[in-house]
Amino acid sequence: MKSFVTALVLVVSAAAPALANQCPTLQAQIDKAIGTRYDPSAANARQLAAQAWSLHQSGKHAESEAMYDEAAKAAGITLQKK
Repeated sequence: MKSFVTALVLVVSAAAPALANQCPTLQAQIDKAIGTRYDPSAANARQLAAQAWSLHQSGKHAESEAMYDEAAKAAGITLQKK
C-alpha cells in the first residue's frame, strides 16, 4: 500500500507542472482571440480569463484550465490544448 501511495504522489507531482505550463498558453489564446473587442461576450471572457489566471497563480491549475474553457466558450472560440 505504501508503494502505491508513493507512486500516486509521483504521478500527481509530475502532472502538475504540465498543467501549469498550459495556463499561460491558454491565456495567450484568449487574449489573441478577443483582441480589442468590446462586446459583452468579450468582456465576460476577459473577466473569466482573469479569474483563471488568478487560479493559475494560486497553483490551482485544473480549476484554472476549467475556467479558461468557460472563457473560451463565452468568447465563442475553441482553445488548442497540449
